[in-house]
Amino acid sequence: MEQVVNNPFIVGKYLSDKYFCDRNEETEFLRKQIMNGRDVALISPRRIGKSGLIQHFFHQEDIQEQFHVFFIDIYATTSLAEFVYTFGKAIYEQLKPKKTVWKERFFQIVSSFRVGFKLDPLTGEPTFDLGLGDVQMPQTTLDEIFAYIEEADQPCIIAIDEFQQISEYPEKNIEALLRTKIQQCHRAQFIFAGSRRHLMSNMFNSPSKPFYQSTISMGLEPIPVRVYTDFATNLFEERNKHIERDVIETIWNTYHGYTWFVQMMMNELFALTMANETCTSDMIERARSNVIMAQENTYKDLLSNLPPRQKMVLQAIAKEGLAQNITASKFIKKYNLSSASSVQAAVKPLLKNDLITHTDQGYRVYDFFLSEWLVIVY
Repeated sequence: MEQVVNNPFIVGKYLSDKYFCDRNEETEFLRKQIMNGRDVALISPRRIGKSGLIQHFFHQEDIQEQFHVFFIDIYATTSLAEFVYTFGKAIYEQLKPKKTVWKERFFQIVSSFRVGFKLDPLTGEPTFDLGLGDVQMPQTTLDEIFAYIEEADQPCIIAIDEFQQISEYPEKNIEALLRTKIQQCHRAQFIFAGSRRHLMSNMFNSPSKPFYQSTISMGLEPIPVRVYTDFATNLFEERNKHIERDVIETIWNTYHGYTWFVQMMMNELFALTMANETCTSDMIERARSNVIMAQENTYKDLLSNLPPRQKMVLQAIAKEGLAQNITASKFIKKYNLSSASSVQAAVKPLLKNDLITHTDQGYRVYDFFLSEWLVIVY
């Protein structure tokens, strides 16, 4: 039964190729690598569409038929125990709908997880009832998970999102441990996706690192503006709504083609446009205001938890738009910052927490909407 979709501009999840724009070449590239037994390192900024591309690839008919597919997001993990917990839970939960003998063997092989499961009183199905404290011996549990994968009834593709997180775990030699496990795993191909380019590049391109030359590297650029404009126009027309092409191009250019932000704006513009009416450029500011103000409480909470120096530097970068030479006296005086050293000290945690990003052109606030809100409010 097809899901009812009121607004075709889907944000933050994948429904079907009907609501997914392009990425044909990228999908074929992934297919070629996986079919030929090569793991892939997919490196690109957050919110540009890495997860969507992987989900789209996973939903291809031939991939569905030939592989078990698993998507593991480790962005929030901070240790090997959390990694193992997230890894094991994701595999079990994504296998749950499948009626296979292999699924039924999960508890037998990953025996250290057994205490963390209970039976659902309504369905009788085992459900995950595991806390992080129940992962007593992460390395043992990891061994069991890989042993389970080796018994799969068909090949697997395992995508690990925000893979660079493992480089910040407190345990030593995590990269070497995982590299060894993956080398010994014959029933799975891996896609390692990451957004912090310097960490991912160091991990996969440095001769001193365990994952050196273990993958085919792949970047991800914004969907071309012409392609996205055609896609968005068609979605409007299919629902008896219309939109000026200039509106779509303006949105794409404002947010540099970053898929999540563009889709958020198009979602709001679609909602504001009545049936048989045309979305025009004078609706952009209203849509922008609606999107930003809907997140105002989140942004207020975020700011309230920042130390004063970090908050001031974040605001300064937002007002600058694209900030260059942030330790120069001109920038410091312009925004009443205390010193170059204090700016440097503030920038480090802002970068680590993805509040700002650094490119060849300079620093900017990572979240375009947060940046616009900071300019409006301050």
